[in-house]
Amino acid sequence: MQLDKGIQILQVSSTIMGRTESIHPTLMWDEDNMILVDTTYPGQLSLLQEAILSTGFTIHKLTSILITHQDLDHIGSLADVIRACSSPVQVFASSIEKPYIQGEKQLIKLTPEAIAQAVNSLPESVSVEWRHAFQRTLENPPKAIVNSTIVAGEELPFCGGIVVIDTAGHTPGHLSFYHKASQTLIAGDALTVVNGELQEPDPQYCHDFNMAKESLKNLLPYDIKKVICFHGGLYEGSCNQRIAEIYES
Repeated sequence: MQLDKGIQILQVSSTIMGRTESIHPTLMWDEDNMILVDTTYPGQLSLLQEAILSTGFTIHKLTSILITHQDLDHIGSLADVIRACSSPVQVFASSIEKPYIQGEKQLIKLTPEAIAQAVNSLPESVSVEWRHAFQRTLENPPKAIVNSTIVAGEELPFCGGIVVIDTAGHTPGHLSFYHKASQTLIAGDALTVVNGELQEPDPQYCHDFNMAKESLKNLLPYDIKKVICFHGGLYEGSCNQRIAEIYES
């Protein structure tokens, strides 16, 4: 769905652990740049390629990738995307998240206990081979080089200006992005959309839920007309008012 000139929300859907799940990377572009915000789970490159192709572009033309944070559904296909591009791609993330994305540190939510729980929660119909492959992926997640670190308040000179916003809490170095030209907030997992309503991040998936709630105040100075949430998709309405309500609740 094209939201405005130069920005489009993508939808990638597949069955994960017995249930159908949709996630929503974002594509932005101008005359010289094509930028993807976040990738997908490991093994979903072809689905992401199809989603980008449906916009009239091809994944080979990407010039930059912005990563909101380290979770596997956001970085799982990052290395595959980089390899699929015809020219070198600039990968941006926070300095806090960088060592996790590069594999220098274990992803903070993939503790041995969490991995065991995820494997045990697979439906009984899942084959032993697939179960073992799933466990290996969680124990050795894909990694990729982050060649540019970014900080809160920085404005990237692409696509009419993309402002970096600190929304730490879901993970320690979580970032959101504000696309100035369309007044769109790309929230990552700082917010969610549930049944069409903008909601706070799910506490069970937050590294520090109180920090995640507190960091929402950093969104309030921006005039936001639309919000893209990685989980739940697009929200249009009184965005600033709704974010303030969530922050103050």
